[in-house]
Parts: sequence; C-alpha cells; structure tokens
Amino acid sequence: MDAFYVSIELRRHPELRGRPVIVAGSGPRAVVTTASYEARKYGVGSAMPAARARRLCPRAVVLPPDFTTYREASREVMDLVRAHVERVEVVGLDEAYLDLSGLFSPRAAMRRLIVEIRDQTELTCSVGIGPNKLVAKVASDAEKPAGFVVLTREQACARFAQAPPGLVPGIGPKTAARLAQLGLTTLGAVGAAPEQVLIERFGPNLGVELGRRARFEHDGVVGATRKVVSESRERTFDYDVRDPALMRESLSVMADELCASLTAHGRSGRTIGIKIRLDDFTTVTRAHTIEAPTNDAELVTAVALRLLADYDPARPVRLLGVRVAGLTSAAADTLVTSSVVASEAVDGPAGMSDSRRALDQLSLRV
Repeated sequence: MDAFYVSIELRRHPELRGRPVIVAGSGPRAVVTTASYEARKYGVGSAMPAARARRLCPRAVVLPPDFTTYREASREVMDLVRAHVERVEVVGLDEAYLDLSGLFSPRAAMRRLIVEIRDQTELTCSVGIGPNKLVAKVASDAEKPAGFVVLTREQACARFAQAPPGLVPGIGPKTAARLAQLGLTTLGAVGAAPEQVLIERFGPNLGVELGRRARFEHDGVVGATRKVVSESRERTFDYDVRDPALMRESLSVMADELCASLTAHGRSGRTIGIKIRLDDFTTVTRAHTIEAPTNDAELVTAVALRLLADYDPARPVRLLGVRVAGLTSAAADTLVTSSVVASEAVDGPAGMSDSRRALDQLSLRV
C-alpha cells in the first residue's frame, strides 16, 4: 500500500491532502511511522526520529498513530485481495504476496483489484509482478506511488544493476558496508562477483545467498508457513529510567499482556527471558528455562523480575522487554516470531532491524 498510515489519515482529514504529513508519536524518542510523499521530499522517512523529522520539515502536520483504525483498514484491503486470489501471504498491515499462477490474465486481474481497492477504500497501492517474491518485492517499490511494474528476473537484473546492494531485502547497511570494502557497490557487481570471494568474506551460507539475491534468484513460496518460536513485548521509555520500582512495574505489565496473548492463541513456552537496553545502547538479554511449558502470567512475571534483579542494571535503562520462547501449541502455528512494542515511542534506526522498518508496498507474484 502507498504510504498506508498517512493515506488513512488523509481519508479522514481530506483538508490535509497535498501537504506534508507525518504520522509519529509525541514522545521524545518517538519515530516516524510513515510520511506523505510531500514530506518525503524533505528527507523524512520511516523509522526516523520524530524530532529530526520535524527539523527537516517544520511545516509538516504531525498526527499521532491510530493502529486500531490501521488494522481495520488492513483487514478491509486484505479481504478484497483474498476475494481475487486464493493463495495470499500477508506479511504486514500494508503488504502481501499473491500467487497469480492460476489466473488466466494476471495483469488484468491486478488492475481490476487496484481499481476495486481504490473505489472501496479510497486508498492506492503499488504492484510488482515477477517470477519470484524477490523480483515482485523490488518491482513493487520501483515506481511508487500507484506503480505497476512487471519484470522477468533478467529484466530486474538489468534494470537494477547500478542500484546499491541495499535495494534488495536481506542486504542491510552493515552487509552493504562490508561489500563496499570489497569494491562491490552495486547489485550488478555483487551478482558478478566470484562466489568464492563472497564465501571467504561472509561464510558459505551468506556468501552464496548474497550472490543469489543480487541476481534476483529466490526460491521462496507464497504462503509458506513458519512456526511461531517466541513472542515478546517491549517498551522504550520516553526518558531513561533509574527507578527499580518503575522497571518492575513495567515488566509486570508487559508480562501480563504477553501471557494474555499466549493464552488466547493456545501457546506456551519453557524459556522466559528479558531484554534490557541501557542509556548507552548496550543491550543485554537474560533467560531461564523451566521444566514445563507455561503461559501463566504469575510465573512468567516472577521469573522475569528475578532475572531483572539478578542483572541489577548499573546504568539507567532505555528499554525493557520480556519474552517467552520455545513455544508449543495445540494447533499448528502459522505465524512468524511476534514482537509487539508496548509504548508509543520506539527505538530509532540504532535500535531497529531492517526487517522492522516500515515497508509501503503490495507485492504480487505470478
């Protein structure tokens, strides 16, 4: 979807159309959830600290995020998608892969879907169609907003040969920097590099995979399921916390929320852990494995608080989290690892992985 959260806000605030709009929390550590394309012209982007975004674009209208409304809009969009295509893999509120292999005319079907989404929701999306999920994902981002890009693997290699490696999902900033040390600053260069060179620098698994991704080779299947292995809750404080009582209270609340979710989904786990990020961004994890799987809030809270007390942070705390891992379920699980941020303010780029950065796209596969 195109600037999904902002587009929803503009739907209910049409007077803001054409103006730079940023969706972000108000806390001192809040980050940009997403921004309108007018705001992006000033350099504002997702996961950027909100304070920096305001400095870059002081004329911007800043709206607080409303995830309840965003989830409702997402369900509406995905219901329309599923009405057109049988096999759908939803990977976020604003993104999905579709297997179009059973459709007589995939391009025509997707153009009809775009029109239906626009007419029924007043929202627009960008479509990428390709022979695999990787081509589709990159193609969907190539001509936003309202893009419609169809590419073969060979066409993708040619079109993006001079693009930086970070264009491809799975090649993050640190990996791109290490590639640059080898003189590999474009996707074409990475794809053409001798496999042994990549293996020697990155190891046998990542080295081979980097070359494959740079050549847009991908074997992922739309709708492939992965078992839930853990679930967690995290909170980034607006201000660094020194008070042990406040830490214990926050950890207890998160443990209650986590266990309520585990119980609702019929899951339990044996490993209970905590995550602590100090004011200097030092991040520490501690875990304890119990004899039998549990989703009991009292037990999880007790273990988490004991782990916190044993670590006894010597510096102020920026973030706290609690996690239950080694999950088992009475029914087959079909979701990936789940992590929910428990506060309005979340970490900026230094504390956020590439996979959690906002991705505004609807990717489709033939």
